[in-house]
Amino acid sequence: MRRAGLALAAALASALCLAAASDPAERLPDPAQEARARVLFKEVRCMVCQNESIEDSQAELAVDLRRLVRERVAAGDDDLAVRRWLVERYGEFVMLRPAFSLANLVLWLAPVAAVMVGGLALAARVRSAGEAPDLLTPEESARLAQLVRTDDGHDPALKSSPDDPKA
Repeated sequence: MRRAGLALAAALASALCLAAASDPAERLPDPAQEARARVLFKEVRCMVCQNESIEDSQAELAVDLRRLVRERVAAGDDDLAVRRWLVERYGEFVMLRPAFSLANLVLWLAPVAAVMVGGLALAARVRSAGEAPDLLTPEESARLAQLVRTDDGHDPALKSSPDDPKA
């Protein structure tokens, strides 16, 4: 019961904070249009903050963009027309999630290509790690084998047989 009261108080406080976040003088008189404008605010990038929507930004440019979006919504533009107008005026960068198009195909495919190239490079490295290159010439290999042999002429790398008296 106490948790429900705390959750209700937290929800009420956050709703009041959201209501206080924008100036009532800026809001559209029609609640449906204001709701549409607020949805659009979340999709538009603040050109000053760059990783923040104009809904969350307090920069002067964000305030101006919110005003412009409200004007377009009040003029009767649908959401697609408002987005199109913003992109024509400010470029594709103004949208937090740019549309998939031929112009920005590289931006969408670059991460996939980077992962694929990295995977191929890793696979090639793992594959080549199993193949040890022969770094010694045949003469050097023979000399190394001579140095490794013990005094009695046996190679320590070879296992001794069970009937070997020294074993």
